[in-house]
Amino acid sequence: MPEGHRAAPSGRPSPGGRTGAIGLGVCLALPLLGLALLMWQPEIDIAWEDHPAHFWLVLSAAVIGAVLAYAMGAAALQRGDARVLLASYAFLVTALFLGLHALATPGVLLTTPNAGFVLATPVGLALGAVFAVWSGSDLGGERDVRLVQRAGVIRAVVAAVVVGWAVLSLTEIWPFDAGPVPEEVDGMLSAIAGAAIVGHSVAAWRYLRIWRRRRNALPLAVASAFLLLAEASVAVAFSRSWHLSWWEWHLLVLAAVLLVALTARRQWHEERFAALYLDETTQGRRDMSILFADLQGFTTFSEAHAPQEVTQMLNTFFEVAVPPVVGRYGGDVDRIIGDALMVTFNRRGDQPDHARRAALAGLALQEATEAVVREHPGWPRFRVGINSGPVSVSVLGTAGGRTHTVIGDTVNTASRIEGKAPAGGVAVSAATLELLSGVVTEPLGALELKGKSEAVEVFRLLAVER
Repeated sequence: MPEGHRAAPSGRPSPGGRTGAIGLGVCLALPLLGLALLMWQPEIDIAWEDHPAHFWLVLSAAVIGAVLAYAMGAAALQRGDARVLLASYAFLVTALFLGLHALATPGVLLTTPNAGFVLATPVGLALGAVFAVWSGSDLGGERDVRLVQRAGVIRAVVAAVVVGWAVLSLTEIWPFDAGPVPEEVDGMLSAIAGAAIVGHSVAAWRYLRIWRRRRNALPLAVASAFLLLAEASVAVAFSRSWHLSWWEWHLLVLAAVLLVALTARRQWHEERFAALYLDETTQGRRDMSILFADLQGFTTFSEAHAPQEVTQMLNTFFEVAVPPVVGRYGGDVDRIIGDALMVTFNRRGDQPDHARRAALAGLALQEATEAVVREHPGWPRFRVGINSGPVSVSVLGTAGGRTHTVIGDTVNTASRIEGKAPAGGVAVSAATLELLSGVVTEPLGALELKGKSEAVEVFRLLAVER
């Protein structure tokens, strides 16, 4: 499936893209036209009260929305992307309040309608719209790095709001003491739905602007989903319970989350949400520390042993080498190729002490693998090289092969330093050493590195004050 309509060479949308956009606009307008027809001709807005159908329809929308929110949130935290994180909360809030609405189906949790549960859907749509508008705004910088760092706090607040709403609804404390008849909360319902309409419409417009820049199907799907949620909010405000107009908004919410979920699923699985990333996530610049490690003598060992033995050796090493680097010091494994390991620090811009983390991780890696070497004296040993400096953070490739990685001279130099490091040792550049304090080193001299026009001062790292 193409990821989106490509722009014509002039920079204007191609005729095919323009036709597709018009067709999508017509499809998105049909629900509103249908609702208008039902309002204009109320006799065709027939009633159909089916409690099981309502429960499973709403629950399906809630589950799909929650799964989508989880996938987006995981990608956002991995890449430190505030836009995708906030968009995930937009779908999460909507899904959780939809779950409350499902439980309000007569015969499930309650026997009669309840004001709080009746209001749950428009409240969820309105709160979701806040996150949707926020996610489509101009994001970036230190403020949004801190926002990603507080993702757990935001998630806890969202959960507390949902649980609190459920408790207040069940206890029927003001303002949820309006009684069991939904019509008695119509005024409040319409006001909340109105806020959701405005919010989702603004969010849809912002994501349409993202789509116009990137011409990828995913931003267009998100924009369309927010438009569908805006239309669902219109139906919430004007529909009659258990009539066709009322069932319409349930279907619109389900269509919205399905549209984004299916579009995301058809994106290439690596960096599935890359089309939504902030520019600094896909083409940003950061100061980082890069750690390379590989096994000295690996080629010779591979020639003398069966492939199964080589695989067992590598897995034994990586099982003890990776956990301290990632778990203890917060490194991100960029790639493992054969015996080579590349780890980045400060990838998301949230590790100002990246050089210290990398240095401690390098020593921890050697300490952990030394125990393996003692048990297997004939196995090769790791050598580690670390360099610090500016890098470009980028998404490289396209469907069929895409990766989020870092490139630049800092990365290349780190790789060259690792090739000069002694077996069992950690070598660092002068650039990394300048960012460290309380360290013990010994000079390895000015080394001629492949691809470098000038010699690079390299030091063996012996200890770092903890």
